[in-house]
Amino acid sequence: MLTPIRIAVDAMGGDNSPEKVIRGISLHSKKKEAIVYNIFGDLDKISEYIKKYPIKQNYKLFDTKEKISNEDTALSAAKKGKNTSMWKAIDSVKCKESDVVVSAGNTGALFVIAKLNIPMIENIDKPALSALWPNKIGMNVVLDLGANVECNEKNLIDFSLMGAALHKSLFPHEASKVSLLNIGSEEIKGNSTIKNTYKELSNKKNPIYDFCGYIEGNQIMDGNVNVIVTDGFTGNVALKTAEGTANFITNELKNALSGNIIGKISSFLNIKNLKKFKEKLDPRLYNGAILLGLNSPVIKSHGGTDYIGFANSLGVCEKIIEGKLIEKIKNNIL
Repeated sequence: MLTPIRIAVDAMGGDNSPEKVIRGISLHSKKKEAIVYNIFGDLDKISEYIKKYPIKQNYKLFDTKEKISNEDTALSAAKKGKNTSMWKAIDSVKCKESDVVVSAGNTGALFVIAKLNIPMIENIDKPALSALWPNKIGMNVVLDLGANVECNEKNLIDFSLMGAALHKSLFPHEASKVSLLNIGSEEIKGNSTIKNTYKELSNKKNPIYDFCGYIEGNQIMDGNVNVIVTDGFTGNVALKTAEGTANFITNELKNALSGNIIGKISSFLNIKNLKKFKEKLDPRLYNGAILLGLNSPVIKSHGGTDYIGFANSLGVCEKIIEGKLIEKIKNNIL
């Protein structure tokens, strides 16, 4: 009999919660087995949605009336204390009552409360925010996406290991190939931190990944590598640029195909290809950023996603526990 994966869920975080959270759990529970959902939030509000969206797997409800809002600063959120749904969900991981926690709530608050409750992995100095990006042949793991504005060589080397461990957990049959995001592919390009990290990674082989040098921003989607490492400032700018570009292309294509009768006929004739194109750029399918470096996994669902996106973040929770993410990081620290 499979040991169930216990997912702690902050039901009150993000837009349209708790409805989208409960509906997302309902959708995920129909596809998966051996899952226990530990759901934290206002029971009066949650109960009506559980009746509407039945959960097929085991679940436990933990009543708390307090929640952290998007308007709270990270500091004020932490000061709200231990009775919020987010804090209680994280605390259940700390107390080994859950294996992983997921929230669509306030990002800064989630990171601060997680760091207050969950210790860092030994020999890892800073956590990193990572996420999945599509490429031509599969998926990339990209980090850091905003947890650390400034990073040194040790941080970037740690991120390479953690990103590769995440990639191996999610895609166990693929070889993990790491590259440093840079302004050029030549060894002389970049600042001193990037160049020193390049030398370290070139001379220090790690069994969990192959180091493939530099990658430029316009090569991220090519699929030649699948773990892309950078500091949080650069990573966040790249992420927002990619999201904006994807939205622009999708909207412009939609307008072009619906603006006149020829466009409408063309879209009808190409409906299958257009559906594939839409799915490739659908951010809901890649929802679930991972805060790496803590001794237990913390997953951040996008606050504005819908129930489909939240269900996919639950899928990320499941995969990284099945893939033994934390063990992979610990076992491959050099």
